[in-house]
Amino acid sequence: MSILSVSNLSHGFGDRAIFEKVSFRLLKGEHIGLIGANGEGKSTFMNIITGKLMPDEGKVDWSKRVRVGYLDQHTVLEKGLTMRDVLKSAFQYLFDLEQDMNDLYDKMGEATPEELEKMLEEVGVIQDILTNNDFYIIDAKVEEIARGLGLDDIGLERDVTDLSGGQRTKVLLAKLLLEKPDILLLDEPTNYLDEQHIEWLKRYLQEYENAFILISHDIPFLNSVINIIYHMENQELNRYVGDYEHFLEVHEMKKQQLEAAFKRQQQEISQLKDFVARNKARVSTRNMAMSRQKKLDKMDIIELAREKPKPEFHFKEARTTSKVIFETKDLVIGYDEPLSKPLTLRMERGQKIALVGANGIGKTTLLKSLIGINPALSGSIERGDYQEIGYFEQEAPSTNHTCIEEVWNEFPSLTQAEVRSALAKCGLTTKHIESKIVVLSGGEKSKVRLCKLINKETNILLLDEPTNHLDVDAKDELKRALKAYKGSILLISHEPDFYQDVVTDVWNCENWTTKLV
Repeated sequence: MSILSVSNLSHGFGDRAIFEKVSFRLLKGEHIGLIGANGEGKSTFMNIITGKLMPDEGKVDWSKRVRVGYLDQHTVLEKGLTMRDVLKSAFQYLFDLEQDMNDLYDKMGEATPEELEKMLEEVGVIQDILTNNDFYIIDAKVEEIARGLGLDDIGLERDVTDLSGGQRTKVLLAKLLLEKPDILLLDEPTNYLDEQHIEWLKRYLQEYENAFILISHDIPFLNSVINIIYHMENQELNRYVGDYEHFLEVHEMKKQQLEAAFKRQQQEISQLKDFVARNKARVSTRNMAMSRQKKLDKMDIIELAREKPKPEFHFKEARTTSKVIFETKDLVIGYDEPLSKPLTLRMERGQKIALVGANGIGKTTLLKSLIGINPALSGSIERGDYQEIGYFEQEAPSTNHTCIEEVWNEFPSLTQAEVRSALAKCGLTTKHIESKIVVLSGGEKSKVRLCKLINKETNILLLDEPTNHLDVDAKDELKRALKAYKGSILLISHEPDFYQDVVTDVWNCENWTTKLV
């Protein structure tokens, strides 16, 4: 049974086409992975099927009475609400039913026997709905999901407007899972989750009985929970049964078959054109030439999609630093309260270190303290000489610049052609380069920030979740570039598949934190 049908969907922004006559269907119980390079329109597709965006053409049909849950990271959370309030609001429809039931009880005293019978019947139906939907154990359900995603560590009574971007996303995800909709729409849910909670979400989705559509560039995670792939590329959407590896095999085979058919057709076109050119003027062969021309005119021309630019990251390197990068003595990091025990740490030139551990225990705070953005609560930090630091923030401030303006402001000595070339090398097309940053996808925004980072001469890189939003090609290229980098690296990442081949050391920050993990 089809839960969702999309037919002949076309959409674009300005002169940039995103979809061209796309069709899609979602069947009951299907676990779909929606994949494609950055900027191909995956999040746009989600916004169209949820009605947040109207398509230029086409139809979106949901079956009746389907409850849809969408993890939208742009949802505004009201000031004054605690995390517990937001999570309990997942059951609002049940609280409304309870109110209806209490209203019926209030009216029973004045009801006629016939009315009373109807009311009791209605109360019975509501009572069954409340019981079957775990209404009387809501607090326990809230605690269970909050624990699974690590929200109980932050404190369920905390105001939602005090949360970081990652914590906010966790709250929205937890609320969504509590709602138990008929279909889940998840747009990169693992971006702000640590390894432990990614594992929890993986198990949850593996056992999830209803349908879901998942956008994720975390291939091991995606592979473990989906059974259908929809691939978005060159304004098309194609369905593949099976996991990501199977999709790659079939996609490559189809690509090779198309290229072979293209070559055969081009050869045939060349022969036909040659025959027409040689024979159209001669009376004895004119009819044959006209016949060949008609065949040419009716031919469906095979077109090969233009290869998307693949990113190339080459970090510019500054002069060598002194042997010691930093040394801390009894360093305590935090804001109003300490996030760490007193830390005595040392990093030397050439070390590449991954900082790992649960969210909220101070990994980002440690990075910011080491470069002086956050003052330490106590203790000391000794930094070495000749340091040229490149810092990639997890959440960059928003800007109204175009991509060209953003990079040019950072490197005013470059020509416009050089700025365009630098952005193109990061995998951005001309249309992206001329667009305002606010209209780009998360992955495209990350590529602009990486463009600024790789063109600055550095000898130390501090990278806070650099792979969030990046597509598979960009992730692989970044991994290659970091392995080739001769400087020192301090990297926060929740993706072992990404950092294990890059780093020389792994520091588990859970060993230092004052938080319960």
